[in-house]
Amino acid sequence: MSARTDRDAMEYDVVIVGGGPSGLSTAIRIKQLAEQNGKEVSVCLLEKGSEIGAHILSGAVIEPKALAELFPDWQDRGAPLNTPAGEDKLLYLTATGSYKLPTPPQMGNHGNYIISLGNLARWLGEQAEGLGVEIYPGFAAAEVLYHEDGSVKGVATGDLGIGKDGQPGHNFQPGMELHAKQTIFAEGCRGSLTKELFAKFNLRDGVDPQTYGIGIKELWEIDPAKHQPGLIVHTVGWPLQSDTYGGSFLYHLENNLVAIGMVVGLDYKNPWLSPYEEFQRYKTHPAIRGFFEGGRRISYGARALSEGGYQSVPKLTFPGGLLIGDTAGFLNVPKIKGTHMAMKSGMVAAEAVFEHLAKEDAGAEATEYAEQIKKSWLWDELYQVRNIRPAFKWGLFGALAYGAIDTYVFKGKAPWTMRHHDDHTQLGDKNSYPKIAYPKPDGQITFDRLSSVFLSATNHEENQQTHLRLKDESVAIGVNYAKYGSPETRYCPAGVYEIVGEEEGKPRLQINGQNCLHCKTCDIKDPTQNINWTVPEGGGGPNYPNM
Repeated sequence: MSARTDRDAMEYDVVIVGGGPSGLSTAIRIKQLAEQNGKEVSVCLLEKGSEIGAHILSGAVIEPKALAELFPDWQDRGAPLNTPAGEDKLLYLTATGSYKLPTPPQMGNHGNYIISLGNLARWLGEQAEGLGVEIYPGFAAAEVLYHEDGSVKGVATGDLGIGKDGQPGHNFQPGMELHAKQTIFAEGCRGSLTKELFAKFNLRDGVDPQTYGIGIKELWEIDPAKHQPGLIVHTVGWPLQSDTYGGSFLYHLENNLVAIGMVVGLDYKNPWLSPYEEFQRYKTHPAIRGFFEGGRRISYGARALSEGGYQSVPKLTFPGGLLIGDTAGFLNVPKIKGTHMAMKSGMVAAEAVFEHLAKEDAGAEATEYAEQIKKSWLWDELYQVRNIRPAFKWGLFGALAYGAIDTYVFKGKAPWTMRHHDDHTQLGDKNSYPKIAYPKPDGQITFDRLSSVFLSATNHEENQQTHLRLKDESVAIGVNYAKYGSPETRYCPAGVYEIVGEEEGKPRLQINGQNCLHCKTCDIKDPTQNINWTVPEGGGGPNYPNM
């Protein structure tokens, strides 16, 4: 492919793709090191959301140790950690009742905080800008650039004003090239550019496939009489079947706010299952519903998360760049936390890159990063919990039993490592599983998908080419519809995929790209891997407040 000549270019020492906790921590730490050593290091950070934090969604309970390493004075600086974790509850739900389970040590939250991760990202962005980081929200990195020797040169932002026909419109503006000595990819789970890097540099050779979950979340303002600041409730069991990995969370923040959500493992087998509908059904449980009666739903969102852990971490470096955060799969599944790992990986990357840039004739690959990650507490933590998620191949009760043995007997050091599989290979034939009859939403506790998407403030430029691409349009009906009953219409939490024309006997897949929450579930779960998620124009997608 010949180089484009219509784009301007900007040169930096470091370019970071993604404005989440990992990317921002990297930027901050590099600038801190430069200041401490009297050096000048230019750092640019691109964020596809309309602002820092717009696309950030997590439960979230944060373990603040990485934050304390980055900013020992984070409290004096006003970091938005406002609600200390209080009581922990773990419940097993049946259809009508609940039973309290002992809380595993990994799930203990003493010393942690219930937060809005989006607001933490906004605060980190302010700290980064104060240190001189150039942050460009609303600019989506759409293309990896390469030197003639194949090493990464940087990235290019997407063109603006490309019409639905793929041709430049009257308002066309070419993207911008950003060149760097090191390009750091912090795209979050299932990054579109990271997928390309996996293939080009064989970064997944010799490691397990990544396995994923979809997290669906709502933020509510509830009756003050029912509000218990700091209360943390996790559940397993109903409404999910015992062979489906997943569970829920309910976190009481400040100001009568409650975050409620569910994570469903994307290795589920029944093609009729809808994670969104399972979450809505969960809210009707007698142990849960009471919190929300008389309350008001404020926001909604969804995001995939990487669950493979230790055995699914790819090669982290390549000539000209490296991977951090959830892009690399740094998440502790049994702890239900990844922010501390994302931030730590970014800090380690910053230290390695700063060291690398200072060397003469250092070469294009900052191999110091992978070496230093494996010496950090992050790597030890991932190793100790590596067998918890794959143990769910034995179902919920088998996994709970194994988890207790692994934790209390082997203390995370069992002499084996269980394996993962590709989630998209697990879906069964539609005729082999019973259809699931989900109740209609009541508009008070449960809601339909379109009213939920409205609360996410999702928007995309209407005339742009769809960012959800089918590799082969015939597969949508010939395989997905015929064999699996079009599961994309159920696993998508935003109503993007819709089968129309069934009444005339000519079904057609309609893609409502305007609704897309950028959760990446379709890219992961599609059984034929026919759906390719690409970045839309910068600034498109959700605009999450306080999520």
